[in-house]
Amino acid sequence: MVSDSMTASCLCGTVRISCGKQAGPAAYCHCADCRKCTGSAFNVSLAFESDSFQVQSGKIGTFMKNADSGHELTRHFCLNCGSPLYTSSPKHPDRVYVKAGIIDQPTRVRPAYQSWTQSKVEWATIDPLLPSYQKGRP
Repeated sequence: MVSDSMTASCLCGTVRISCGKQAGPAAYCHCADCRKCTGSAFNVSLAFESDSFQVQSGKIGTFMKNADSGHELTRHFCLNCGSPLYTSSPKHPDRVYVKAGIIDQPTRVRPAYQSWTQSKVEWATIDPLLPSYQKGRP
């Protein structure tokens, strides 16, 4: 039997995460904050229910900032290697948003939409048929 659960880990392997129950589809985000925190053209993340999400090992650092949406976001990262891990917010206390790049089962990641396209860079192309939102998804 194949398990539906996903796990995640940082670059150095110190942080191990059991992601728990998926709460939403993967998505691209093109906002400036996501570009800066990933060091790439966009962020890809997956929503998981916070009550089933568990950091199993490693030490996590945090950085809090108000996003362009006006909502407070806390970005969590590995204190050892600096890998971005997940984002949490008081606006959605029932969810955490795990960075797709740390998922140990990458073939299961399929972004369903993209947001903050008003901020996207011209040199990165994503399927134009994917649902897109100029700002956050309604």
